[in-house]
Amino acid sequence: MFSVIFPGQGSQIVGMGKEFYEQFNIVKELFKHADDILNFSISKLILEGPKEELDLTANTQPAIFLISYAIFNVAKNEFKLDLNKAKYFAGHSLGEYSALSCAGYLDFSDTLKILRTRGDAMQNAVPKGQGGMVAILGSTVDVIENILKQHKENLKVQIANDNSEGQIVLSGKTEDLEKLIQILKNNLIKNIKLPVSAPFHCDLMNNATKIMTKALNKLHFRNGQNKLISNVTANEIKDPDELKKLLIQQIESRVRWRESVINMIENGVNHFIEIGPGKVLSGLVKRINKDVKIDSINNQTDIEKLKI
Repeated sequence: MFSVIFPGQGSQIVGMGKEFYEQFNIVKELFKHADDILNFSISKLILEGPKEELDLTANTQPAIFLISYAIFNVAKNEFKLDLNKAKYFAGHSLGEYSALSCAGYLDFSDTLKILRTRGDAMQNAVPKGQGGMVAILGSTVDVIENILKQHKENLKVQIANDNSEGQIVLSGKTEDLEKLIQILKNNLIKNIKLPVSAPFHCDLMNNATKIMTKALNKLHFRNGQNKLISNVTANEIKDPDELKKLLIQQIESRVRWRESVINMIENGVNHFIEIGPGKVLSGLVKRINKDVKIDSINNQTDIEKLKI
């Protein structure tokens, strides 16, 4: 039994999807359609860069979705792989939108537009330089939660991503993160400041939540083909109305990726297929459970080798 999973921000590179673009008309058509929908050449940005522009959140989010959606459709339509036989679809943060679009809950153009809005809203929710993110390596959620609890009066920091065993990401105000880094050092906990310009998935995203609430409430969600796993609850979901509420909550909530993967495995999944640029989620799944099968699709050969 398999699940299809879709990556989030950080997986982007200039030239991603180029092989699919050059070989399949369906991908050229999707790129052209995306350019028309967004009123700028996101296809040129993806294929040629510059990297600095591709890395802007408002560009990164629709770009990664476009690549994931294109690969999914090549596998489905050109290679006749029935990926909708998957028990679950899931994605990490923006990847959740890739999952719900590929599963049929939201159409392609609406997903592109909402991710452009989402990326812009998240990027601008906090003035540049006033918030950030720190990755914690080799510790546990319980240990980090305990530290945050001890210092909750003078530090506004939250767990943004529970990614895997030994990989947790924190978000907060820059000055609070600097204080926390010293506390972590004193506790011999390894940490790395991430090269992001905003503190995603925490209360500081409140302005983005307001924008996304209005934007999501205007969209029509359909009944999709597959069960989704929510980032917010780590549990399955199929009801479009509940999905909309959880996508709003997702902006400020912890991405419960580790719990999501564990829940899928406990419900019979023993094979994960990552669709989109890079292999970030494949690495996280492997850290969570070394016994499951993992495939990532980044080129035509990956599709040809895939057995489901």
